[in-house]
Amino acid sequence: MAQSSDAAPANRRRIYPLNPAELTAEQIAVTFALTSRRAEPFDEIAREVSAERAADFNERWVVGYGHASVAEHAALHLAVENISRLAGDALEDNRLASYTEKSSRYQVIDPESFWVPDELSPHPALRREYVTACRGLFLCYAALLDGVTDHLQTHLPQRPGEPDGTYSLRRRRLATDACRAILPAATLTNVGLTANARTLEHIITKLMSSPLAEERDIGLELRNQGREIAPTLVKYADYNPFLAQRRSPQPPPPTDAPAAAPAGVRLLDYDRDAPRRLAAALLFRSGGDYAQALATADAMSDDQRLGVIHAAVSSIGPHDAAPREFELAAYTFEFTFDYGALREFRRHRMQTYLSQPLTVAHGYTIPPLVRQAGMSDAFDAAVRMSEQVFRRVSDFAPAAAQYLVTHAHHQRILSRLSLRECCHLFNLRSARQAHESIRQPVLEAMRQAVAVQPELFRYLRLRDVPAWWPFVPGGLSSGEPFAG
Repeated sequence: MAQSSDAAPANRRRIYPLNPAELTAEQIAVTFALTSRRAEPFDEIAREVSAERAADFNERWVVGYGHASVAEHAALHLAVENISRLAGDALEDNRLASYTEKSSRYQVIDPESFWVPDELSPHPALRREYVTACRGLFLCYAALLDGVTDHLQTHLPQRPGEPDGTYSLRRRRLATDACRAILPAATLTNVGLTANARTLEHIITKLMSSPLAEERDIGLELRNQGREIAPTLVKYADYNPFLAQRRSPQPPPPTDAPAAAPAGVRLLDYDRDAPRRLAAALLFRSGGDYAQALATADAMSDDQRLGVIHAAVSSIGPHDAAPREFELAAYTFEFTFDYGALREFRRHRMQTYLSQPLTVAHGYTIPPLVRQAGMSDAFDAAVRMSEQVFRRVSDFAPAAAQYLVTHAHHQRILSRLSLRECCHLFNLRSARQAHESIRQPVLEAMRQAVAVQPELFRYLRLRDVPAWWPFVPGGLSSGEPFAG
């Protein structure tokens, strides 16, 4: 409806919040849902929606008729404390939610901050071995922190005018960043979770279908807490036999390949028809059907198609997302990097990734600072002990053995990234402030992608340009000024 300054008051634009201090999450969800059937303003509808009426509405329409989108208007904020990082991975393995987690990069983790799985309770001797292995890793962590911090005091000069306290914190941060590699997946963490009720129901169902008792218990507690806020919207989240089957540990296939796998990345596949399809998608935006746009793109030369692509991104800024059309081209990579890098990589949730159960079979990487501090032997000894117990636990509880995998152990992941997500990943994780365990594999992935389709990455605005980058920064041709 057209609006003007002299429009009647009833037709004036209004933008306002529905106050969660006055309305429950379910009342807000139902108020938004009812606008599809009623013409009154939202605040008038809200005054008529009691908690009881909201519950009745959701029972009928969300539960009874499957209108689950209504649940997306009920937002829940949940604090999840003292869970293992392994369970944190499962909790955060959902695209449509927001998470903030306790950082081991900026905090020193306390001794005894590790989870002991219930699966080991029937095996007291093995449980004691597990606890001893975890304590050994944490004792090594404390020793590494001291050794690396002392090493940095000698080899990391204090900057002119830098206060002693600032210098001490800088050394400690570098030390914690390196030494966290020895921590196991059992390490306790805190996660702040924000999700709508529909997504939370999915999270709960996945957790309650886990082979791990800890994750099932977390799912049950999330459901109980969720019912306090949105009782009908998460009411039926429960164990799902299909998901349980998918998450059950599977024996690895027989292979003649060596067990240890060096960290690295391989570009397995990419869309060789990407320039044609991207050009057609960009032309489609102008009008006409896709067949016409594709025919126009087919009639163009390679340079003309690239011209269409370049014109669409020539003014892109360093903080702009690539056009949505870039989602039509994709690249498939196999990454092998340490568990710490894997946890950061999976935060890029718009990709499609397939990960495997955590393992110690692919070797591990000792952080350079630990090597430089002369503490490789201590690191090796602690890791070897955890690997021995990992194998013994695997015989009784394969899923629970994952708790003993350190952040230094290599893991494999299959990743399919659209060109749009590649642009985001490459820009963010190739920057110097990124952790080296993820920065180097991402730089190599970028190098391989650019090698096969350089013109599609010409306008990538990198924060830190590698020496091999084939273009002037920002995709400009030689002689043009680069404004940043």
